Amino acid sequence: MLLEICVDDISGLKTAIAGGADRIELCSALSVGGLTPSAGLIEAAAGMPVPSYAMIRPRAGSFVYSADELDVMKRDIDMARDAGLPGVVFGASLPDGRLDFNALAALAAHAGTLGKTLHRAFDLVPDIGEAVEMAVSLGFERILTSGGAKTSAEGIATLERVIAIAAGRISIMPGAGVTLATIGQLWPRLPISEIHSSCSVAASETDERLLALGFSAPSARRTDAATVKALKAYFA
Repeated sequence: MLLEICVDDISGLKTAIAGGADRIELCSALSVGGLTPSAGLIEAAAGMPVPSYAMIRPRAGSFVYSADELDVMKRDIDMARDAGLPGVVFGASLPDGRLDFNALAALAAHAGTLGKTLHRAFDLVPDIGEAVEMAVSLGFERILTSGGAKTSAEGIATLERVIAIAAGRISIMPGAGVTLATIGQLWPRLPISEIHSSCSVAASETDERLLALGFSAPSARRTDAATVKALKAYFA
């Protein structure tokens, strides 16, 4: 089982690798589902012994993008490529939740030979069969999905349907709420070869001045090496 860990800072990156992550989803702002990481973090990840795929998402909120935003996303893809990362993670939607084929085709073409993961924009689609076929036709390696639910455990019935539709043509990688407490609900029930998790633990901000000035939130999550090791060991 390939274990992908999502991180949004240099500490998380190093901690995930120390814990035994097989691949990194490199982001900023995981609190809103992950945004494009900084150039500095991308360069740091490129020098690590574990491959990182950069999230290409210019802002929080919907995955409906303007032409200007798509141009920004293309530049961010260039940044990941130029730094030496092997792949990128992106998605794009139409207002009704269907995948935006034209936007995705343009981004996929721009990414060229980089590896490509379709992110959880997939979880908004009204027709999973149509969306899987689109992802296959565009050359994505995998779909990151929770089965349209808040967590993968809650979406397991849909995940089974997605995997059946994919029929081995594209990898289906469950993600969202994948923890040591829930992994037994997903595997080995699901015939999967990779899985996505944050392997994070709760952390509290104790500096009242940072809180008062709005520089920090009262609570956050941080990548935990022991949790990464334990989840990796689960599949041994």
